[in-house]
Amino acid sequence: MRLDATARRRWFGGIFLTAALLMLVCGQTILQGRLTRVPFLIYWLVCFILTGLAAIIALRDLRALSRRTREQHRDLLETTLKEIEREARSKNRISSE
Repeated sequence: MRLDATARRRWFGGIFLTAALLMLVCGQTILQGRLTRVPFLIYWLVCFILTGLAAIIALRDLRALSRRTREQHRDLLETTLKEIEREARSKNRISSE
Protein backbone atom coordinates (compact mmCIF):
# COMPACT_ATOMS: atom_id res chain seq x y z
CA MET A 1 0.00 0.00 0.00
CA ARG A 2 1.65 3.18 -1.21
CA LEU A 3 0.72 6.59 0.20
CA ASP A 4 0.26 9.65 -1.98
CA ALA A 5 2.17 12.88 -1.31
CA THR A 6 -0.60 14.41 0.81
CA ALA A 7 -0.88 11.39 3.08
CA ARG A 8 2.92 11.22 3.45
CA ARG A 9 3.11 14.90 4.39
CA ARG A 10 0.37 14.51 6.96
CA TRP A 11 1.92 11.37 8.46
CA PHE A 12 5.34 13.01 8.77
CA GLY A 13 3.79 16.15 10.24
CA GLY A 14 1.87 14.08 12.76
CA ILE A 15 4.94 12.06 13.70
CA PHE A 16 7.10 15.17 14.21
CA LEU A 17 4.39 16.90 16.20
CA THR A 18 3.78 13.83 18.39
CA ALA A 19 7.52 13.43 19.01
CA ALA A 20 7.81 17.11 19.98
CA LEU A 21 4.81 16.80 22.29
CA LEU A 22 6.24 13.69 23.97
CA MET A 23 9.58 15.46 24.43
CA LEU A 24 7.79 18.45 25.93
CA VAL A 25 5.86 16.31 28.41
CA CYS A 26 8.94 14.25 29.36
CA GLY A 27 11.09 17.38 29.66
CA GLN A 28 8.61 19.04 31.99
CA THR A 29 7.93 15.97 34.13
CA ILE A 30 10.41 13.09 34.14
CA LEU A 31 13.55 14.91 33.06
CA GLN A 32 13.01 18.20 34.90
CA GLY A 33 16.00 18.82 37.11
CA ARG A 34 17.94 15.86 35.65
CA LEU A 35 19.19 17.59 32.52
CA THR A 36 22.03 20.01 33.06
CA ARG A 37 23.73 22.51 30.78
CA VAL A 38 24.72 20.89 27.47
CA PRO A 39 22.29 17.92 27.58
CA PHE A 40 19.54 20.39 28.55
CA LEU A 41 20.31 22.60 25.55
CA ILE A 42 20.55 19.68 23.14
CA TYR A 43 17.30 18.16 24.39
CA TRP A 44 15.31 21.36 23.98
CA LEU A 45 16.99 22.16 20.67
CA VAL A 46 15.86 18.78 19.29
CA CYS A 47 12.35 19.47 20.61
CA PHE A 48 12.38 22.89 18.94
CA ILE A 49 13.63 21.41 15.65
CA LEU A 50 10.87 18.76 15.66
CA THR A 51 8.27 21.48 16.27
CA GLY A 52 9.73 23.57 13.45
CA LEU A 53 9.68 20.60 11.07
CA ALA A 54 6.02 19.97 11.90
CA ALA A 55 5.24 23.64 11.18
CA ILE A 56 7.13 23.59 7.87
CA ILE A 57 5.33 20.44 6.78
CA ALA A 58 1.99 22.02 7.72
CA LEU A 59 2.80 25.09 5.61
CA ARG A 60 3.82 22.93 2.64
CA ASP A 61 0.57 20.98 2.98
CA LEU A 62 -1.38 24.24 3.06
CA ARG A 63 0.37 25.42 -0.10
CA ALA A 64 -0.32 22.12 -1.89
CA LEU A 65 -3.96 22.18 -0.81
CA SER A 66 -4.31 25.77 -2.03
CA ARG A 67 -2.76 24.89 -5.40
CA ARG A 68 -5.02 21.85 -5.81
CA THR A 69 -8.12 23.90 -4.93
CA ARG A 70 -7.13 26.60 -7.42
CA GLU A 71 -6.69 23.98 -10.18
CA GLN A 72 -10.06 22.41 -9.38
CA HIS A 73 -11.76 25.82 -9.52
CA ARG A 74 -10.12 26.53 -12.88
CA ASP A 75 -11.19 23.13 -14.25
CA LEU A 76 -14.75 23.60 -12.99
CA LEU A 77 -14.97 27.05 -14.58
CA GLU A 78 -13.66 25.75 -17.92
CA THR A 79 -16.08 22.81 -17.87
CA THR A 80 -19.00 25.06 -17.01
CA LEU A 81 -18.15 27.56 -19.75
CA LYS A 82 -17.83 24.78 -22.34
CA GLU A 83 -21.19 23.36 -21.27
CA ILE A 84 -22.84 26.78 -21.52
CA GLU A 85 -21.31 27.29 -24.96
CA ARG A 86 -22.49 23.86 -26.12
CA GLU A 87 -26.04 24.54 -24.87
CA ALA A 88 -26.09 27.95 -26.55
CA ARG A 89 -25.00 26.42 -29.87
CA SER A 90 -27.65 23.72 -29.66
CA LYS A 91 -30.34 26.34 -28.93
CA ASN A 92 -29.18 28.42 -31.89
CA ARG A 93 -29.43 25.38 -34.18
CA ILE A 94 -32.93 24.56 -32.95
CA SER A 95 -34.18 28.15 -33.35
CA SER A 96 -32.69 28.50 -36.87
CA GLU A 97 -34.48 25.38 -38.10
